Amino acid sequence: MRTVLMVAEKPSLAQSIAKILSRGNMSSRKGLNSACSVHEYTGSFLGQSAHFKMTSVCGHVMTLDFIGKYNSWDKVDPAELFSKAPTEKKEANPKLTMVKFLQVEGRGCDCIVLWLDCDKEGENICFEVLDAVLPVMNKPRGTERTIYRAKFSSITDTDICNAMNHLGEPNRNEALSVDARQELDLRIGCAFTRFQTKYFQGKYGNLDSSLISFGPCQTPTLGFCVERHDKIQSFKPETYWVLQAKVNPEKESSLTLDWDRVRVFDREVAQMFLNITKMAKEAKVESVSKKEKVKQRPLALNTVEMLRVASAALGMGPQHAMQIAERLYTQGYISYPRTETTHYPENFDLKGCLRQQANNPYWAETVKALLSEGINRPRKGHDAGDHPPITPMRAATEAELGGDGWRLYEYITRHFIATVSADCKYLQTTISFSIGPERFTCVGKVVTSPGFTEIMPWQSIPLEESLPHCEKGDLFPIGEIKLLEKQTSPPDYLTEAELITLMEKHGIGTDASIPVHINNICQRNYVTVESGRRLKPTNLGIVLVHGYYKIDAELVLPTIRSAVEKQLNLIALGKANYHQVLEHTLDIFKRKFHYFVDSIAGMDELMEVSFSPLAATGKPLSRCGKCHRFMKYIQAKPSRLHCSHCDDTYSLPQNGTIKLYKELRCPLDDFELVLWSSGSRGKSYPLCPYCYNHPPFRDMKKGMGCNECTHPTCQHSLSMLGIGQCVECENGVLVLDSTSGPKWKMACNKCNVVVHFFENAHKVRVSPETCELCEAALVDVDFNKAKSPLPGDETQHSGCVFCDPVFQDLVELKHAAMRHPMHRGGQGKRQGRGRGKGRRPGGRLNPKKPKDKMAALAAYFV
Repeated sequence: MRTVLMVAEKPSLAQSIAKILSRGNMSSRKGLNSACSVHEYTGSFLGQSAHFKMTSVCGHVMTLDFIGKYNSWDKVDPAELFSKAPTEKKEANPKLTMVKFLQVEGRGCDCIVLWLDCDKEGENICFEVLDAVLPVMNKPRGTERTIYRAKFSSITDTDICNAMNHLGEPNRNEALSVDARQELDLRIGCAFTRFQTKYFQGKYGNLDSSLISFGPCQTPTLGFCVERHDKIQSFKPETYWVLQAKVNPEKESSLTLDWDRVRVFDREVAQMFLNITKMAKEAKVESVSKKEKVKQRPLALNTVEMLRVASAALGMGPQHAMQIAERLYTQGYISYPRTETTHYPENFDLKGCLRQQANNPYWAETVKALLSEGINRPRKGHDAGDHPPITPMRAATEAELGGDGWRLYEYITRHFIATVSADCKYLQTTISFSIGPERFTCVGKVVTSPGFTEIMPWQSIPLEESLPHCEKGDLFPIGEIKLLEKQTSPPDYLTEAELITLMEKHGIGTDASIPVHINNICQRNYVTVESGRRLKPTNLGIVLVHGYYKIDAELVLPTIRSAVEKQLNLIALGKANYHQVLEHTLDIFKRKFHYFVDSIAGMDELMEVSFSPLAATGKPLSRCGKCHRFMKYIQAKPSRLHCSHCDDTYSLPQNGTIKLYKELRCPLDDFELVLWSSGSRGKSYPLCPYCYNHPPFRDMKKGMGCNECTHPTCQHSLSMLGIGQCVECENGVLVLDSTSGPKWKMACNKCNVVVHFFENAHKVRVSPETCELCEAALVDVDFNKAKSPLPGDETQHSGCVFCDPVFQDLVELKHAAMRHPMHRGGQGKRQGRGRGKGRRPGGRLNPKKPKDKMAALAAYFV
């Protein structure tokens, strides 16, 4: 019996597909990494009985990155990133050990069926999965085919079974186009981002952004927002005049007429027209025309239109809307939400999808009427050859989906029903009047057949006053004629919906990446989202775009990225060479980068006007070890210290508070120490600003505080305050927080584990002696007599935090309230205290020995 491995893109999809194919007769177990399950069943594969193993990945298995040394911002010239810097594929999420998991499940399998999402990213993940499992699968006999690709658009029994019966092959070209996009975005984005971040953060203190990023798609997206801002700023309102006439067809009714000239910008001319028309006493009907008009039903729904409506009508950001749509898809409520197509294929079961909605109280009547009277074929839209338009695949209720999920599902369903409904028909009556020599018009609309507007009431023809019945030559008394003075108004800031339209029009990003680019410019503090989901550029966003325009407009204009997108599409179609496109595009941007670096003074001039230099920002905090003058603490992101006398800047840990640490100095460089804290419930540690940026010992890395410093005698260092190996992470050491009294604690110097102990103790010191059982350092504790929890009214005790029974009830393990990028690991939730916590079972003992601390430290780090 052959064994067939099947891989989906998400765990929930794997479960749904396995349930359908096995008809619910399957066994499930957790995989090696706990994130993915494996569903097993026996069935038929290509006419032979087979054992199926259905599992999944969690998105991309691998990610592209530079090799080791090229990830250092300080050691590498950004210009090298365009060609010299080698890249490598790394596991996207090392904690999931996805490659190992796939190899364990794939070992001994004969065939693989790839159920990844059917788009370019999905094809790319197909080959990531194949790279992991093919080496461990059974070798094919002769020319036997072992790799299959399932193509599907929704998680329904029909679609999944159909996909299983018509298996194809993964598309190498589409996967290569994704590889090309990843490499271009990595090399171009990193080079520009590193250069401009280091350059501007080294000069200005109030940029309020920890990263001044550049992206080939992100920057043109920002460009659209700033272009609209510039139009608003440069707008000069003009006064104009409108002639408004009212006629009284009957005694108690009046009709407002629109002037055919619309408006004039000259006051005297407008006054002349008013004087001429005021001489007439009656308005004469010159013509009456009636036309039956049609408002067309909408085209079938694609991703971009869904995101536009979600933002404009439902108040959801594009990123949020996309996440909800993906959730609805994985649960089987809608078809695949990433599609550019607005045209249903001829064989699409429209009636089947419509029948699913026949019992929903909101639209049951409309659906039943359509099914009995016959549906209209949807309008012919654009067929991009990817997936059918977004369609509801099964009925749902508000209680099932809740909140935003229901609101988006309701819109998708109403839109689908509208596409198979009739067009809206209405009668438009236009009456043309003359008052003296001037012409005026009045238009009225009466709906004759509401059609699709019954299910989409917001699209309905607005109710208007009915027009009087009249014929050519009729005369009506004039109620009033007056001159209205008005002003032209500036355009408003771009809404997300308008920005999505512009991005689609200019080919910036794909239906999948558009929400990501919009989200990026918000997170980078380049734009803020105002009421009505309008995007208002910040000072930083405006200056950056103006700077790009000044140096090289093509960096911010959509033209060059649009051309690159076309080349990437040609790779996907097999019409362009992957290596040539990559080489050509990188060569263009490399030249642009060198020109940008040479011309940066142009952007600097704009920055000087809007932002304060480092020397004029921040407040004095601690003394520099070189000149012994006060350095200024700059709180704006990224927080840092700046010495204006030496013109040096020192980065600090982020996402916490910084204060002076008792005016104590580092024994190595004479800099005053500062204390970083994530709050009373979190952790804190002192650090030397110079050592934090320039590690003093070979076994230290940039970004290490005193709690990781290997100085042998400094009273703040790891060697003096380290107690024992962390109870949760592999490499961490629990270090006494000597500032935490009377609520004493020790915290891991790697992860977010915090151990509270000896509350209300007068003094806690780390002893040079070690525990004989676990080799953790002993702790000397001194309590006040009135508050001592020690037996026999003792006030002092020396013992091991982990093994000493006297200390057993005085120790409590917690997790720091706030994670910091520097703090790795430690995600567990278990509480622990008492014995046996100084070392890990089966692991290496903490190497801290009392006699020779330097030897112990060497053993620990090496």
